[in-house]
Amino acid sequence: MNELQSYDEILPYLRKKRRKAHLLLGNGFSIAYDHKIFSYNALQGFIEEIEDELLSKLFDIVKTKNFELVMQQLDNFYELIEAFGSDKKLGRKVQEASKKLKSSLIDAVQTLHPEHVFKIPAEESEQCAQFLAEYLDNGGNIFSSNYDLLLYWVLMRNNLPNHIDGFGRDKEDEEEEFTQDPDYSELRWGKYKDTQNMHHLHGTLPIFDTGIDIVKEEYGGGKYLLENIEDRLNNDEYPIFVASGDSDDKLNHILHNRYLTHCYEALTKIEGSLVTFGFNFGKYDHHIIDAINIAAKHGKRVGNKLFSVYIGVYSEDDKKHIESITKLFKCKVNMFNAKTAKVWR
Repeated sequence: MNELQSYDEILPYLRKKRRKAHLLLGNGFSIAYDHKIFSYNALQGFIEEIEDELLSKLFDIVKTKNFELVMQQLDNFYELIEAFGSDKKLGRKVQEASKKLKSSLIDAVQTLHPEHVFKIPAEESEQCAQFLAEYLDNGGNIFSSNYDLLLYWVLMRNNLPNHIDGFGRDKEDEEEEFTQDPDYSELRWGKYKDTQNMHHLHGTLPIFDTGIDIVKEEYGGGKYLLENIEDRLNNDEYPIFVASGDSDDKLNHILHNRYLTHCYEALTKIEGSLVTFGFNFGKYDHHIIDAINIAAKHGKRVGNKLFSVYIGVYSEDDKKHIESITKLFKCKVNMFNAKTAKVWR
């Protein structure tokens, strides 16, 4: 890995080329903070500890602890049942199993999570904020595929001035009833979407679809953010969460939610260069590659497109994997040593 460039070389080079830089974060962003909490192994341990007979059987059948693969198998099985006109009772059982698995994934992320924002040491939060600000302060966008609260916490705690997630409040009073202390709505998405630069591609714990509005849960009412999210979960409200099987299923989920669609389309419109950290471009991520390729081809003028992607890799295996899929990209692919990026420590 010594032959790979370091992270510190990338942004100065892009600035010299007058090229805008955007950031894509994957699960490795959270694992870099604490691998005991945010890895698939942690989710595996959660499933084993809840001792759910059905979920255990599902994982044993496919010999994996990968949520996405199990959910894909369930979806395929349900389609086979439908195609052969089999017992509807069996079909309902499969659907119930899929729903239970998805809710368990949400429960796992929520349960394994640090209790509140101040569990993150101040120096780590500040370091991460500096890492993110390099993009937000220079006209770039940040895209995340993570479900957890780490990114949200860092942005709020450090009050990054150029962070726009598209959410805002509306006055609830009728115009003639405005007082010195008008009532405001909860945080609703849409008011600032035209200038939005923070995008959760697969949803995240604090964002809920009420059926009418896309809303963001927040700290308040004397409770920490995670406690308020838990209250919603206990009321059978679930966050926007793309927990589907393969890449096509994920894209289908995205395109059936207006918030997710907006975030995905924002990725297809970026110009300049995209830097990725902790995103491995696995076999369930082809919809992300498709979005990158749209951005690489969308500009009619030479300077109006995505020119390149810089992919952070942690190991020789990671490097070999990226080399094996380079041909899938319609822009130049560069790799850098992800261990050189000072994200948390």
